Amino acid sequence: MSYEAHCPFCNPYKDHNQQIVFENTTCYFLQYDEQQDVLEGSGVIVPKQHRAVTFDLTKEEWNDTYDLLQKAKEYIDATYSPDGFTLGWNVGEASNQSIHHSHFHVIPRYNDEPLAGKGLRHWLKQPENRRTKKSGN
Repeated sequence: MSYEAHCPFCNPYKDHNQQIVFENTTCYFLQYDEQQDVLEGSGVIVPKQHRAVTFDLTKEEWNDTYDLLQKAKEYIDATYSPDGFTLGWNVGEASNQSIHHSHFHVIPRYNDEPLAGKGLRHWLKQPENRRTKKSGN
């Protein structure tokens, strides 16, 4: 059986913990039940067709991702009143892509959360994350 048959983003209706908030021709904006281990209001934008990595998206999927991002921001602002956002893709296992279907994280951030002020690059800039040997040397 193919990976796509078990992929939670290829089969969004099979996962009762996620809901399709918005969709357009090529993409969904999905959110998970508040019980999940994410900040309130978090979601992902995923292409409807299985694309293992973001670099495989078509131009139409890129445009539809942009459109859903604008719609998701408006919805999240009105529903959750965040103080900021962290947005991004993980591509490949080294970047912690655990579901091999491209997904764009839309994470509202709040001034009262324990890690407020720690952005996407905070963890990457820590001394313990320095490489010991650079390629090409």
